[in-house]
Amino acid sequence: MFRAASLAIAQMTSPPFRSVLLRSAGLALLLLAVLTVGLYQLVAWLGGEGGTWIETSLGASWHSAVVALGWVLAIALGAGLFAGAIFLMPSVTSLVASFYADDVAAEVEREHYPDDPPGVAPPIGYAIVEGLKTALLALLIYLCAAPFLLIGGIGAVAFFLATAYLLGREYFLIAAVRQQPIGDAKALWRDNRTRVVTAGLLVAAFVLIPIVNFATPLFATAYMVHIHKRLAAERRRDLLEELPSDA
Repeated sequence: MFRAASLAIAQMTSPPFRSVLLRSAGLALLLLAVLTVGLYQLVAWLGGEGGTWIETSLGASWHSAVVALGWVLAIALGAGLFAGAIFLMPSVTSLVASFYADDVAAEVEREHYPDDPPGVAPPIGYAIVEGLKTALLALLIYLCAAPFLLIGGIGAVAFFLATAYLLGREYFLIAAVRQQPIGDAKALWRDNRTRVVTAGLLVAAFVLIPIVNFATPLFATAYMVHIHKRLAAERRRDLLEELPSDA
């Protein structure tokens, strides 16, 4: 795991990676701005006509739920740009990865695995849909964790573990679907879920580093390419060992 991380970090200074970094960081900043404005507008709407409309439509019993949601969003925004950027970054990096991760994975394969068959980019529709699903789930987790950030760090721990799971899975599948059918890639993920999520802890830690976390799509993709190569090699070895000796 740590060797894979060191190889990924070492390659991030290469010219091809720097080019992708500039593009992905620009897109990440744009997406952060859109998310922040969207949350602000939602808070304003819930505090005014939106809250009234919900209570009128669903009944007065929903008043407390509407108020609670408004507080959750207000806390999220009140944390400020610094903290907000950290907690929104998993959503942002999931979307950014949909556009740039394949370029990074291809570069890692060329540099470190030149003798292996080159990977094939998954359908762009699949990549975008998976990235969007992960981004929305990460945003939901952030909103749920926000009220607990001040309660003994419970929210922060939950957020960290959930980020390790979500981003570990997403970036592992990004690497895996380049080398095998989507169904086989997901089967490999399920069989090695604990190891991939453990590896995802480093991705979650990377996300928490301000400014540096704009490079998360590059680091996480390169890192998980190495993780996938190792797990896939182990799978092939296990299958060979299971063959009859006279096969």
